Amino acid sequence: MFVGVENADTNQDAEWLAVKVVNLRIFDDEQGVMNRSVLDVGGEMLIISQFTLYALTAKGNRPSYIRAAKPDVSVPLYEQFCTFAAEKLGKPVQTGVFGADMKVELLNDGPVTIWIDSKQRE
Repeated sequence: MFVGVENADTNQDAEWLAVKVVNLRIFDDEQGVMNRSVLDVGGEMLIISQFTLYALTAKGNRPSYIRAAKPDVSVPLYEQFCTFAAEKLGKPVQTGVFGADMKVELLNDGPVTIWIDSKQRE
């Protein structure tokens, strides 16, 4: 999963998001219905920091990242989210290196990509 931290994010957002993603039913059950969580399937988590999730593209052709939190805010919140997620999952999570130029390969299993915003808890 990719995690972006916004200027307005708090520890409460990190904890809410950790509970949400660990319990989100995104894995198929025996009938092929997305009805099982990472907890249900005994899965693991890889959590990668990704400030570019907060790119603003409304003006011009160059993205602005002004909404993305600076490292002094985003690093502790990212680390706190990873800690919360590991606690909720009941096992360690894998992480990337914050701020590094990483090469991450992704295999999307099906036509599903889910965006969760802690500021829109609907």
